[in-house]
Amino acid sequence: MIAELIESGTWLPYAFAFLLGLSLLLYAILDGYDLGVGMLTPLVTPAQRDRMIASIGPFWDANETWLVLGVGLLLVAFPQAHGIVLTELYLPVTLMILALIFRGVSFDFRKKVPPHKQAFWDRAFFLGSTVVALTQGYMVGRFVTGFQSGWAAQLFAVYFGVLVVAGYVLMGSTWLVLKTDGTLQQRAIRWARTAIWLMVFGAIFSSLAAVFTDTRIYQRMFSFPELTLLIAMPLLSVVLTLLLHFLCNALPLPGDRLSWMPFAIAIAIFALGFAGLVYSFYPYIIPGQLYITEAASAPECLVHHPGRHLVCVTVSHRLYCAVILHFPGQGHGPELRLIGQRFPVCAPLAYNVGKSFILAQDQMF
Repeated sequence: MIAELIESGTWLPYAFAFLLGLSLLLYAILDGYDLGVGMLTPLVTPAQRDRMIASIGPFWDANETWLVLGVGLLLVAFPQAHGIVLTELYLPVTLMILALIFRGVSFDFRKKVPPHKQAFWDRAFFLGSTVVALTQGYMVGRFVTGFQSGWAAQLFAVYFGVLVVAGYVLMGSTWLVLKTDGTLQQRAIRWARTAIWLMVFGAIFSSLAAVFTDTRIYQRMFSFPELTLLIAMPLLSVVLTLLLHFLCNALPLPGDRLSWMPFAIAIAIFALGFAGLVYSFYPYIIPGQLYITEAASAPECLVHHPGRHLVCVTVSHRLYCAVILHFPGQGHGPELRLIGQRFPVCAPLAYNVGKSFILAQDQMF
């Protein structure tokens, strides 16, 4: 029976939907903290700002790879949904891409210009980070409501954009608690304590608003047995929120103990929120419009073409890991050149995916 299921390919749409969701969750977590750091930069002195940006320097560009992977999976596995999503979100997607470009340019230029011009690029880095967070939240809000028209749906999307900003600020502040010390770490603890409650109140109001913008969500929220899961997830989120609040009151501890825990708790809260969003519209790939199975490519396409790409990514990642182990302490240039000579197609993706995994594992804890 299992062999027949595998051979039929009926499981492939759900497998690719899972990979799509996983890549977007990883993007929200990994790029969320460096966007959050960018939005916090105006609140500190120039010396502290340099320390904050240095803490995300090895990671920020690689973290954005997960967004590229998610959009690629959407295009390959669900082309019909890809067309609808990008048609509905053409303007915010364009604005987000421009902000990402502007943010990347300012990240490099801020240290290459004369001192009297650095303030301009610092403001550009803050502005780019904020616009990216707002547009991403707005797009998620529009998507969750199934791209409904009307002022209520638009207000919900705008409000969701503000919620995502608060969430990214929480991720960024907890990252700084982990990666800094002294006065800057104490500031980051205060930011985290404030951001967590802003995020909580924002999540409550957005959940209430979602009931009035999408009757399908309302029906799922108050039906059984879905109601049991709906109660369990917020309760767990409340426990994590209180734990984070009391932990921030206790930090910093001698020897920098438990400085990693706020970041881990923030990741867990993000994962629970993401699971709640997915649960609210499953089994749709576009809420209220298109099912996962309806939007999926033919099983033959999912077996042959995407499978090769995923194998290519996996092999490239393992090759990157192997080369890193053989060339410790020499930066990423030699490894990228070696892989690029042997596997030119896989080199950029191997570099970014490998960098994101390896550096995060080496530096986070």
